[in-house]
Amino acid sequence: MTTIEQASATTAAPAHTTDEQAAPRRRGLVFWIVRYLPAELVGTAAMVIAGLVVTTWTDAPALVALAALVGEIIGFYAVLAITIYLEQSQVAATRRRAIARTAMLLVAEFGAAELLDTLLVRPAALMLGVWLIPDPVWGMLAGKIAADIIFYAIAAGAFTLTARAGLRDGSRRRTTDAGVGAEQAVTP
Repeated sequence: MTTIEQASATTAAPAHTTDEQAAPRRRGLVFWIVRYLPAELVGTAAMVIAGLVVTTWTDAPALVALAALVGEIIGFYAVLAITIYLEQSQVAATRRRAIARTAMLLVAEFGAAELLDTLLVRPAALMLGVWLIPDPVWGMLAGKIAADIIFYAIAAGAFTLTARAGLRDGSRRRTTDAGVGAEQAVTP
């Protein structure tokens, strides 16, 4: 914020509040795109390749969906593991600590979403897509998009919780024993 914007923001509180509320949404959208798009691209490519490879042996929707699911999981998490490791290597004291924090954050951010997604939502969505749409590529992509909507609703909520808890930046917050609500930073 420039000095002029800062001065006008202090005199005109309603305009400042509107600008402040609009900026996080724009920044938030860019953040989510930058964070997840590379993993999505690699995961989608791995999904299509794995699904198409299996269609050379069978046209059973369940097997095509299973291969696509495994391919996507491997591609998606390979990219995210590297991304989170690079974030954590900046705040962790050692490489071992960065690896441990990466594993913890992958589970915290994606654990619940991945369990629901892998065991229920994605296989059903992929199988339904391959069954309803004659072309297996378009069927897999349609199923993937439907499953991704549910997955990211859960994962984004988990990411927000880990960020608010201070798990991402290397500091964790806890209340004091007095229960007053004062917070202290704890170095992990």
